[in-house]
Amino acid sequence: MPTARGLYAHVLETLGQRIVDGVLVPGDVVRPEHVADEFGVSRSVVREALRVLQSLGLVEPRQRVGTLVRGIATWELLAPTVIRWRGASPAYFVQQRELLELRLGVEPVAASLTAGGPGATPVLEAARDMLDACGRQDGHAYLEADVRFHRALLTGSGNAVFTHFAGTVEALLRTRTSESRDPITGWTREAALRHEAVGLAVVDGDAEAAAAAASALVRVTRDEFIAEAPSR
Repeated sequence: MPTARGLYAHVLETLGQRIVDGVLVPGDVVRPEHVADEFGVSRSVVREALRVLQSLGLVEPRQRVGTLVRGIATWELLAPTVIRWRGASPAYFVQQRELLELRLGVEPVAASLTAGGPGATPVLEAARDMLDACGRQDGHAYLEADVRFHRALLTGSGNAVFTHFAGTVEALLRTRTSESRDPITGWTREAALRHEAVGLAVVDGDAEAAAAAASALVRVTRDEFIAEAPSR
């Protein structure tokens, strides 16, 4: 039998995904009693889920109206939970492009700050692990090394805001694991080599080369997603 925490998580995940998918649209009213009946849970479980959705900007309680669904303008778009929901929605390619464009402004700066510092070595080690995983055709190990690479790059900068952004990047990377997205998620040696170029530059302490390599890495990835996005 599901635990109270499991029931809460199920309600939260389902409602959040419905909002992001557009099944529930801005202005719709979410009635706790209806949700409780649908999922067979208590009102307190529903209220807890709605509080989390409110904190993420997806809903808003209104007196004498109820809990209203809100539009994307109020969503916490950098929150890992929202990224995961958007990654499983029709907005997958849009989100990838948007956040890759943001990363273009962040990761080259992070690479220049990491260059020559104590956080440089883990960046190169993660890139080498990506190459090793590619040689073994181990997609899971490749992804985990990719996550470590970007986390090391951002945390190695010494910038607390960049460090916080690492969670956003990890959530974005993990949305690429659907089997239906094999053309996108094919882990290639060329991509791993671009990561290694960043790692070599930061270990060498060459801030300018590190920034250029990081910019090239993110730009190529962005262009791949734009090319693969379904036509409207």
